[in-house]
Amino acid sequence: MPSKRTKKGPTKGSGGKGRRALAGKKATLPAEKRHWYAEKQRIKAAERAQYLATRKVRVVEELPGATVRARDGSELLIGRNPVVEALRAKVPAVRLLLSNSLDPDERITEAARLAGQQGIAIAEVARPELDRRCERLGLPKAAHQGLILQVEPYEYATADDLLAEARKGETTPLIVALDGVTDPHNLGAIARSAAAFGAHGLLVPERRAAGVTTAAWKASAGTLARIPVAQVVNLTRTLKQFQEAGFFVSGLDADGDTPLDQWELATEPSVVVVGSEGKGLSRLVRETCDVVVSIPIHGVESLNASVAAGVALYEAVRRRTAAK
Repeated sequence: MPSKRTKKGPTKGSGGKGRRALAGKKATLPAEKRHWYAEKQRIKAAERAQYLATRKVRVVEELPGATVRARDGSELLIGRNPVVEALRAKVPAVRLLLSNSLDPDERITEAARLAGQQGIAIAEVARPELDRRCERLGLPKAAHQGLILQVEPYEYATADDLLAEARKGETTPLIVALDGVTDPHNLGAIARSAAAFGAHGLLVPERRAAGVTTAAWKASAGTLARIPVAQVVNLTRTLKQFQEAGFFVSGLDADGDTPLDQWELATEPSVVVVGSEGKGLSRLVRETCDVVVSIPIHGVESLNASVAAGVALYEAVRRRTAAK
């Protein structure tokens, strides 16, 4: 049987597939041009920061932010609007956490710029890390919106610190005490009035009362940086301590027995006590006061705590000026 003949043509070549391998390698890149080079990484980070600070961006839909207290006593501001507002108010923050995969937003640009101007450390982290932080605090993942601001705990003074501060001043000592004021905005507004009228410090209870938080700091317009605040365990006991040191304690209450225009003790070394928003002065504090002052009003039941404090502090300064 004849053998089967096979057709054989010319040998096929590579078709150019091996041409690149035969061409040889290019020169090795110097270290400064490789992606892991430290200086190159620094330049890249600087370029990104400059880009964040200069780009024109659109505003995206707002999500609710939050302020929470961490285990170490520091506060974490969560969300773009809360962070930007705190930075505008120059709240003493220590670190801004910035997601490295952000949607464009002009508030992100402003946050990075303000943090840089105020010397606050800026750290770029992955979005999942911010998600985990929110989850640990019981917040939705999306709450951070790519921004978290860490604010250190406020350093309170002591009652002795306020006594020393008042005694070394050139003006007649004036301290403001808050008896159960729970709204941090009222605390901030009272601090602002106290600083404006030359008070030497604030006394606040440790429990069941507002402390110095970011909300209080913003309401004070930054004056909490200039006036010391002492947090005390027992306000009544502290008021008695000031009385023993030569101070007169004047409480503010709508039912006070001394009208504001007859407040003769205002010219003496004084502690002015502002009652809580709803209940006014507590029983023990009221019994400790040397005088309870009322502000005559018409058409409304009572004044806001911060407004009453401002009116009383103005009257104290007016009387002291007239007495000179």
